[in-house]
Amino acid sequence: MILVLGATGSTGGEVARQLIAAGITPRLLVRNRAKATEFEGKAEIREGDFTNAPSLQSALTDIEKVYLISTGVAVRDLETRVIDAAQNAGVRHVVKLSVFSADSPVITFAKWHAEIEMHLMDSGMDWTMLRPGSFMTNALMFWANTIKTQGMIYHPTGDSKWPSIAAEDIAAVAVRALTEPGHEEKGYTLTGSESMNAAGYAAVFSHVLGKPVQFTDVPPEMAKEQMLNGGMPLEYADAVMNLMSAIRAGLSDRVSHTFEQLMGKKPMTFADWVSKHRTSFE
Repeated sequence: MILVLGATGSTGGEVARQLIAAGITPRLLVRNRAKATEFEGKAEIREGDFTNAPSLQSALTDIEKVYLISTGVAVRDLETRVIDAAQNAGVRHVVKLSVFSADSPVITFAKWHAEIEMHLMDSGMDWTMLRPGSFMTNALMFWANTIKTQGMIYHPTGDSKWPSIAAEDIAAVAVRALTEPGHEEKGYTLTGSESMNAAGYAAVFSHVLGKPVQFTDVPPEMAKEQMLNGGMPLEYADAVMNLMSAIRAGLSDRVSHTFEQLMGKKPMTFADWVSKHRTSFE
């Protein structure tokens, strides 16, 4: 049986949906069952938390494979707990959502996940690391409100480019690794097929939404202040700004063709993604 973590989030939800579409009934561990109503009757839902050892142990009982994802400043502690519990429960294979460049970490997020990857590699379980670049869903968090209210994107990355990838495509690779042999001890760098600067992303919004969307570069200190004012923890805001600095320095302008090689098709374009989620920006 497959356990999917983060099923009420972007990639975890897509992994659950795609497994169900393939005729597989996964087990889902969620904090709030009310947020997983779409999976009622289609998956085995367990309510619990990574920090609640009994609920985690119960969720891992009779599980062969795990899709592992967590976020936030506590990601190292949380995922390490899951890895240790999975090892003790006899799990055979963990597919971990990591981050771009975790195999040669420079940015803060990559360093965090490199520690977790090493712990998983040392666990004795089979592993597959998914290392995506920027998520297209980040646009929902950072840009949706200002696009709707002002027709603007504010971003501290200047003219530098970076690729992004749809959660649906990350999930498709995860499902393949969870359901087919041959992905053990593999690390997959995943991006979309386009690398654009923020002005390029704004132009896509303009085209798809049929209204002008413009980009304004903002000073890094202003971007950080806005994150903190929005309630983001300082350590996480510092990590985000470290990522923005790396993008601004051109370190993220790299397209991977791994998705196409694995799946036999091109990844979703940003225009197609915006079309699919356009109501969130209108």
